[in-house]
Amino acid sequence: MATNSLNSICHKTPLRRRHSIDCHPTTAASYSFFLKPATTSTTTPSLSHTTTFAISPTTSSTTTATPSGTQNVSFDVLQQHLSSKNFREADEETRRLIIVLAGEAAQKRGYVFFSEVKFIQESDLKAIDELWKQYSDNKFGYSVQKKIWEKSDRDFTKFFIKVGWMKKLEASEVEQYNYRSFPTEFIWEMDENTPEGHLPLTNALRGTQLLTCILTHPAFHGNEEERGEEKGEENGVSEGKGKENGGLKGLRNRIFKTDYSF
Repeated sequence: MATNSLNSICHKTPLRRRHSIDCHPTTAASYSFFLKPATTSTTTPSLSHTTTFAISPTTSSTTTATPSGTQNVSFDVLQQHLSSKNFREADEETRRLIIVLAGEAAQKRGYVFFSEVKFIQESDLKAIDELWKQYSDNKFGYSVQKKIWEKSDRDFTKFFIKVGWMKKLEASEVEQYNYRSFPTEFIWEMDENTPEGHLPLTNALRGTQLLTCILTHPAFHGNEEERGEEKGEENGVSEGKGKENGGLKGLRNRIFKTDYSF
């Protein structure tokens, strides 16, 4: 996607709500996922961009330019959690890093506005993504999620079901899905039954604009041609089997809850 197109998406003023990584005051008790994560390192990164990141078992860091200055950012804690398969802790650290990389205003606020995603450097998002992919055998990561989103025709309902952020309600005559309860119903271990793209999580409490801006960030450009080819293949299979009303098509008509409040 072109930069101008991304900026047009990320500069839109949302109607009556905003989308951010945070916790709504009325849901803080139920959704601790949205709280600003506690800093797991003993030192607080300080606000300087020449990227020196390299995936290795030792250290990784970058010097990042932000809207308010420069900041030294270390990916060591994230790498440690991922290498130890502590995916829940890695998810929390990823959220903390996104807040730091979005700039001083996001840090003071404790969450990220979707319009601040453009301030995050490509190299930093790629670094986070590469770590997730490396330690999950390419099962987790933003770029993995983007491919699934593209295959879902950028339909977030279909996407949420494919990555396992929603669950099928068994005791129902009609096919229905509901959102998983955080954190108990999310999957923090990786095995053959863990949905591809399940992690990292992105708050969609106030809508999907933040996730849209992350997945359409220039760091993850390059899949547009693949999307077109895969879409054509999927349409061919669907039409050939005559499943116009099967699979994930028309799910919106079968799902009653639409607030994405996981």
